[in-house]
Amino acid sequence: MARKHKSDTDMVLSAGTAAVPRRKTAMAARSKHSAPPAEVLAPSPIETQVPTAASVDRDEIARLAYAYWEARGYRGGSSEEDWLRAEHDLKARAMAATA
Repeated sequence: MARKHKSDTDMVLSAGTAAVPRRKTAMAARSKHSAPPAEVLAPSPIETQVPTAASVDRDEIARLAYAYWEARGYRGGSSEEDWLRAEHDLKARAMAATA
């Protein structure tokens, strides 16, 4: 299939005017690796409020999530839901222990 080709010297015509060739304006070159604005780099308030005392070990989460699956008789459910439930429960226990 043939491709349409436009050159920099294509003419732009307005209705009812004489044919006056104008060059298309070139956009400023943008760097692919330019730095993001400063507000993007700043941490959000939500990230800074995460309590560090509630961090739990991934192995503990995995064991508890497996126990939830085992309690269901190795059927149904979602491994992601089990993981999130185990993570939530262990963090709650850690927060209660530190309070």
